[in-house]
Amino acid sequence: MAEYDARTALIVVDMQNDFADPRGALYVRGGEDVLPVANAEIAKARAAGALVVYTQDWHPPSTPHFAKDGGTWPVHCVRGTWGAELHPDLDVPAEADEGGVTLRKVVRTGTGDEDGYSAFEASPDPDEPSRLERLLREHGVERLVVLGLATDYCVRATTLDGLAAGFPATVLAAGVRPVDVKPGDGERALDEMRRAGAVVE
Repeated sequence: MAEYDARTALIVVDMQNDFADPRGALYVRGGEDVLPVANAEIAKARAAGALVVYTQDWHPPSTPHFAKDGGTWPVHCVRGTWGAELHPDLDVPAEADEGGVTLRKVVRTGTGDEDGYSAFEASPDPDEPSRLERLLREHGVERLVVLGLATDYCVRATTLDGLAAGFPATVLAAGVRPVDVKPGDGERALDEMRRAGAVVE
């Protein structure tokens, strides 16, 4: 069971319509089943004073990430569209409470030509930390809890990059689902994260 305090961040990865809704352009099978798990963890994290960070795939209409432009994937999560919106059943609190305390942050990925699998994607200056890393350091975060979509892509990349940046990470197996382009990709991704030092619960 994941534990939360003010030095923990819950990273809710890409719980967007195109992934978590069966009508989505790149629906992850069972993605909607992650929503109650995510909401329960968000409630626990908020009650403990932990930072909650939502990641959001936010692609331009044309990008080498899409098959139509030479990439791998169908067009999905195009900025400003229904598919890119966070799922309406996801608990996304207001940006600030009455006391002005920030309750949530959104980090958008894949905003240019990059794939944007990791929420720690590089800043324009390779010697500078990513936006997410800066955000975590500014809030005194020392460890991560990760859930969301999809296990074998954005969850995997975000977790591995978080570990590489020095943040111990716990991945909630009940709160992730894989694309499984090749059968077993999701399980292999969980094994890779374990080998890198993540705790998979």
